[in-house]
Amino acid sequence: MTYPITRRFAIAAAASLGLLSAAPAAAEGWTPERPVEMVIMAGTGGGADRLARLFQSIIQKENLSTMPILPVNKGGGSGAEALRYLADNEGENHLIMATLNSYYTTPLRNDIGVDIEEFTPIARMALDTFVLWVNADSDIETLDDYVAAVQASGGTWKMGGTGTGQEDSLVTAMLENEFGISVTYVPFSGGGDVARNLVGGHIDSSVNNPSEALGFFQAGQVRPIAAFTPERIPALPDTPTMGELGHDLVYWMQRSFVAPAGMAPEAVAYYTEMFENLSASEEWQTYTAEKALMADFLTGEELQAYFLEEREKHADLLNTMGEGS
Repeated sequence: MTYPITRRFAIAAAASLGLLSAAPAAAEGWTPERPVEMVIMAGTGGGADRLARLFQSIIQKENLSTMPILPVNKGGGSGAEALRYLADNEGENHLIMATLNSYYTTPLRNDIGVDIEEFTPIARMALDTFVLWVNADSDIETLDDYVAAVQASGGTWKMGGTGTGQEDSLVTAMLENEFGISVTYVPFSGGGDVARNLVGGHIDSSVNNPSEALGFFQAGQVRPIAAFTPERIPALPDTPTMGELGHDLVYWMQRSFVAPAGMAPEAVAYYTEMFENLSASEEWQTYTAEKALMADFLTGEELQAYFLEEREKHADLLNTMGEGS
């Protein structure tokens, strides 16, 4: 199954601006009057949580906000808790939310009274990647080995992920459809838990983001089998892509920020410039290179169009899985 690559937008222009020595210039028109809540629509310890807290750390160190940014996890119901919270705080200028692809899939799978088209787009920071992983103690060395092992398990193979309808389960479904295999999907509270359970032998494989598994890989505890990217991931140069192995399987996860409906334009400008400056920071550029993220800055109407396009693609993907609403 093919999952089209989303549009790419260079951040060279943003980088050329350099970082401001103080808070964003937009502060001249509007600044937060109290600390800003950064809602994370996932549990603690996973890629979304760690990344949001990295953003908060860079904002603080680089003095990119005149008020503190306070991360708060609201991962209940595959992000439904966070989405409802955002919807219930229309017009709030001191609330932003870190998103992942459950931004589309959760409202598609559940009637939670949320339409993402009503939210305010702020910035897309990166596209994250996916890799098929097994425990390093496994005899599995190749994709063919993996498929054979799953087939031989008779349906008992355990694939760990972060919840039914979440990104991991969609990638798992892509594998099942492509290879005619069947696995037992075991949900956990976050990608960190998934990685630890793979190392502990409680599950047989995962499709974690590299950032969630690289530490265990570097410690020799997990083994990457194939990447769901068009080209090899620089941080995993010896890991082939699915395409190299003859399977046109590509899937991205967006790492973005949105705000409630009705946020004041001046506040939108403030946060947009804050993240534009963050995207140009040396720490962020280094992190994306080391953790296999594709820095891909996007804002405004183009970002909203991207969100709606991706929602349509995910609706089609969920329908193929029988998960559509």
